[in-house]
Amino acid sequence: MPNSRSITPWTCPTCNTLVTTPFCARCGEAPVPPRDLTLRGLGDKLFHAFTSVDSRTVHSIWNLLRHPGELSRTWESGVRKPYIGPFQLFLFVNVIFFAVQSLTGETVFSSSLDSHLHHQDWSELARSLLARKLDATHTQLADYAPVFDRVVVVRAKSLIVLMTIPFAMLLPLVFYRERRPVVVHAVFSLHLYTFLLLLFCVALFAAKLSALLGLGGLQTPLVDTVLSIFNLAACGLYVYLAIGPAYGAAGGRRVVQAIVLAFAVAAIVLGYRFALLLITLFTT
Repeated sequence: MPNSRSITPWTCPTCNTLVTTPFCARCGEAPVPPRDLTLRGLGDKLFHAFTSVDSRTVHSIWNLLRHPGELSRTWESGVRKPYIGPFQLFLFVNVIFFAVQSLTGETVFSSSLDSHLHHQDWSELARSLLARKLDATHTQLADYAPVFDRVVVVRAKSLIVLMTIPFAMLLPLVFYRERRPVVVHAVFSLHLYTFLLLLFCVALFAAKLSALLGLGGLQTPLVDTVLSIFNLAACGLYVYLAIGPAYGAAGGRRVVQAIVLAFAVAAIVLGYRFALLLITLFTT
């Protein structure tokens, strides 16, 4: 049966071949529709780029939130097609997290130099280290602070995946009875920290709302304490739910393991913030 759709012959711009089919058989190129060369066509492309999200990405995030631990379990069992990879999912949510930080003006990891000097548990040490640096480089605080604040944001984005490493190393110790490959622990760690980034997005919006209501943002000790407790409790609950499907944890041991891992996450987050202080101080 002849093809009812008439194809106007066109010359492939890539390999210069005369083509009478919708796609070039040699390189796969397609003809450029006239609409693509208009402003309206460009607008359509931009709209599609900013609004279309791969269905596997949505499915992965939904599974991560709705069924804690199932995404890690299905990955270990070999089910990969319906979801995106754990590292790819982590990077995607990482972009969302830092976009929310920019939108709200609140920060979780990339604390300003002033915050390190006056509002952290290590503030006394930070002041001592900074004094040595300023003295050695003959720099004034007013000149150095903007440099630190700019660079620490970049460091926080590029090094954030490092938090998943110590947690992945802890998992074989907590689940020493389970003989799992190292990569399985790494995948669970990536999935957990992906959830945490989404949780922090909620906390950032809550902090912004608190600031708009006149109660202060994350720089306010009371707001920071309340949101920290909320994050820790939510993390503990998620870990408890996740280690069941992922590791077969059950009973009282599961409760203890969830508590240990939740506090480990909190310690790693604090450690990462402190590490960013050191890294930024010694690289700027």
